[in-house]
Amino acid sequence: MISFVWSPGNALPAGTGGSENYTVGQVRELNRRGVAAQVVTVGLGEADGRDQFIEVPFHSLDRLSQVSDLAGTVVFVNDIAAVPTVNPSFQILHNPPPIREKYRTFAIQSVRGRVLIATSRYAARLWSDFLDVNLASVHVVYPFAEPPFAAQVRDPGPAAVTRILYAGRLSPEKGIYTLLAMLHVDVIADDPTLRFTVTTAGSDKPQGQVIQQLVDAHPGIGVVPARKRPESMAALMAEHDIVVMPSNGQYWHETFGIVSIEAQHAGCRVVASNDGGLPETDCGAVTLIEPDDAEALAWGIRAAIAQGPLAALERRTAASRFTVAHSVDALLEILSRHGHRPPARLERELEQLMRLPAAFAASSLDLDASRMIDSAAYVSSSAAVTTTSRAVIDVAASAAMPSCPLPY
Repeated sequence: MISFVWSPGNALPAGTGGSENYTVGQVRELNRRGVAAQVVTVGLGEADGRDQFIEVPFHSLDRLSQVSDLAGTVVFVNDIAAVPTVNPSFQILHNPPPIREKYRTFAIQSVRGRVLIATSRYAARLWSDFLDVNLASVHVVYPFAEPPFAAQVRDPGPAAVTRILYAGRLSPEKGIYTLLAMLHVDVIADDPTLRFTVTTAGSDKPQGQVIQQLVDAHPGIGVVPARKRPESMAALMAEHDIVVMPSNGQYWHETFGIVSIEAQHAGCRVVASNDGGLPETDCGAVTLIEPDDAEALAWGIRAAIAQGPLAALERRTAASRFTVAHSVDALLEILSRHGHRPPARLERELEQLMRLPAAFAASSLDLDASRMIDSAAYVSSSAAVTTTSRAVIDVAASAAMPSCPLPY
């Protein structure tokens, strides 16, 4: 079992950010492949967001300390929690490091011994500096756009109108204030063919509630409900020509920017801040602009309009990058390299072991006795293992047990 431990005390909300989409998409794809995976929440019981993801397994713990009892592989998501685990654990670093120095010591101590995974090369550099670790020790597993984005049929919309979407959270770090200022730049304000849409993602938070009042009051913005599933977000994007991501570059740096790749898979052009991990999201349809600059955002939109709609070949090329299959393959490779054995792979290894002479079996496979026993126990507990394979596992585990001569 691979357990993705969500931020303690927080529900997993649908349609509010990249880390949520990343986590749910990974779990969904792993289970589709027959690799048992689940989202683990802490302190919320069943009021943890599971009702919005009925096809994704959830497991709720009462206390963070109970993470120490989880069998299999533990992957911490977002929050750096100071809790030991049965097996070597992993930490996915979705967010940039905290800007306050007082959190550094706690973070360094808490991730000691964990395998670190960032969501971009930029984020890997940022976290390696913050945690004072070798850059090579921070792995990269890119986010992805789920299949509905590439599959969604586009709505051509009315002629001579350019439809522009802001689909980020209603929060300062996502650049919403830069967007509002940009609406008053003359090359935008004087063009009646532009249509701007903003979603209510993040309006459940106090700052989002304040910002929603601003966008609701603006005559140049259409406000629509946040989309909470890939299919509905893909449909919304396919009704727009350009998606903007004017993320802040002063105190917040996007570690990746999943909305960018979702938009390109859906056939949109993207105008994004040239900051953080956003340049790494370019699938061929990104225009990069200076962050925190309303004038630059305005001219970035004009440049995207001048390029015209994304051609069918450009969209197919974009959709071939940053897929969920690529992401899960990369994740499993890292988990496997650091101790996790997917059931199918482990069954093959054990079957190979049984065909080798007993004296050379363990050394030939580079598996010592204790690792073989642990791995056999892991596979035996998996629902994906067949009765025949369990028989092989039982024999292999017995062969691997340390032995000593009897006294007679």
